[in-house]
Amino acid sequence: MTRTAEKKNSFLNAWKESFSGKSFRINFTLTIVLLVILLTLLSKYLEFNELRNGIVIDDPYLKLIAPVNLTWLIFGMIYSGLLISIVSLIGYPKYFLILLQSYALMVTVRIIAMYSIPLNPPHGMIALNDPFVQFFGNGKILEKDLFFSGHTSTMFLLFLSAKNKILRYLFLTFTVLVGLSVLIQHVHYTVDVLVAPFIAYGCYRIVLLLNSKISDK
Repeated sequence: MTRTAEKKNSFLNAWKESFSGKSFRINFTLTIVLLVILLTLLSKYLEFNELRNGIVIDDPYLKLIAPVNLTWLIFGMIYSGLLISIVSLIGYPKYFLILLQSYALMVTVRIIAMYSIPLNPPHGMIALNDPFVQFFGNGKILEKDLFFSGHTSTMFLLFLSAKNKILRYLFLTFTVLVGLSVLIQHVHYTVDVLVAPFIAYGCYRIVLLLNSKISDK
């Protein structure tokens, strides 16, 4: 048997074994359904959020930076990071499920945060045209998708979820670079970026705790 065939069998066996458990089947199915609902809700909320009038934060750090368009660099890191993370975790169903659940919780927190703290975009903002958001939305470019930085928090979530040490270093580097890039492009306020990893960590720890409670029953 070739190495590729062995990996394929290992992958299939891992998912077959996981789905043999009723708890995992229910948990995974509910997570996928909930994630689809949340992403659809997020896209609808972002359209509504663009119509709201918020405040402009006096950010002394952004005043020091001339805005530069780094859209392709940002999405190059984000989508390559997502692809690498999925490929690395797809053979570990339980870890993959935890990543999906953590992201779902983080999307929920983002909606609540944006509703609670309406913000107008920073001065000099160069709009970030996210193809993923555009696909789920109505094609309009969003400018008030602010507190907190979803791109930075997502990259940090990939860092937390990575099993490989090299990948952890890679995702941590991507987190820092994405955070700096959205600031240079004036897409987010400094506080948006600084708070993002803490929220991602909180969501990840909550999901781990809930899963440990379920497995103890």
